[in-house]
Amino acid sequence: MAPEAPVTLLLRQSREGDREATNRLIPLVYGHLHALAGRYMRDERPDHTLSATALLNEAYLKLAGSDVEWQDRSHFFVIASRVMRQILVDHARTRRRLKRPGGQKVSLDEIELPAAPAVNVLELDEALTRFAQQDERKAKLIELLYFGGLSYEEAARALDISEATVHRDVKLAKTWLRKALLR
Repeated sequence: MAPEAPVTLLLRQSREGDREATNRLIPLVYGHLHALAGRYMRDERPDHTLSATALLNEAYLKLAGSDVEWQDRSHFFVIASRVMRQILVDHARTRRRLKRPGGQKVSLDEIELPAAPAVNVLELDEALTRFAQQDERKAKLIELLYFGGLSYEEAARALDISEATVHRDVKLAKTWLRKALLR
C-alpha cells in the first residue's frame, strides 16, 4: 500500500461521517502539519503571539469546519498549505494595521532559493499572487512546496504533472520570485 493510502482512505471515510476514521486520521497528519507550522514560525521573533501549535490549531479549526470533499492525501495538504498561508498573511496584516514595525519573516531558503534573504510574509504572498496572474501552476507549485511542505513527487501528483516538469517549473519560479522580491 502506498504511504499516502491510509491518509486518503481515512479522509474518505471521515468525509462519509465515520468519526473513528477522523480520530485515526489526526495522528497521521498532525506531525507533518506541526512540522510545517514550526518551520513557518522558526524565523519569527521569540515573543511572537502566534506559536507553531497555535498556527496548527487555527488551521485545524478551519480545515475541520470546511466542507471540502478531500480527494486524497495530496489534496488535503494542498488545502492545508493554503489555509496556513492565509492565517500567516492575515496575522501579518493585523500586525501591520496595529502599526508594529516589520512583519513575519520567512526564509526563501525553504524553497531552495540560493542566497535569498528572509522576506516579509506579506511580500511573499503579494509576489505569489502577482506570479499566479502570470503563471498559476508555477505559483501553486511554490505554495505547495513551501507552505504545504510537499515533496516534488507529491506536488507533481497534486498538480497532475511529471516530476521533470516540477523541476523545470521550480527553477523558473525561483528566478521570477528572486527578481520580484529583491526589487
